[in-house]
Amino acid sequence: MSSTTDDVSKRMRLIIADDQILMLDVVKRLLATDYNVIASVDRGDSAFEAITRMEPDFAVLDVSMPDVSGIEVARRLQANGSTTKIVFLTVHEDPEFVREAIAAGAIGYVIKSCLASDLREALKRAAEGNLFISSCIRMAR
Repeated sequence: MSSTTDDVSKRMRLIIADDQILMLDVVKRLLATDYNVIASVDRGDSAFEAITRMEPDFAVLDVSMPDVSGIEVARRLQANGSTTKIVFLTVHEDPEFVREAIAAGAIGYVIKSCLASDLREALKRAAEGNLFISSCIRMAR
């Protein structure tokens, strides 16, 4: 086995779900050097099935998808006892979405406009078991 194959096999495994194909490509390119992106899907039901079947270390989910929302996917995974760490990547800055995501089991919440600066940090913190929320979100206390 080559060292490149060894390197890929040692990286944490990740699934990406977003209904925008361009966003899937951007996220894959951003994370491919540090993570083993094992699947990318454009629907919530596909995300649930892939995460359940492949049991990745992380799932990066969009909140708004046309069939099943990312938050509903996270709820279902949590109910099934999944150990996959969920990080949301979304346009929704409303603190109510953040609260819902965390209640559904998310450990990260990243705003798409902060993708380049926040997504890797969110995944790093998730790996450590720490919550990450993009700094541009103003949570009411």
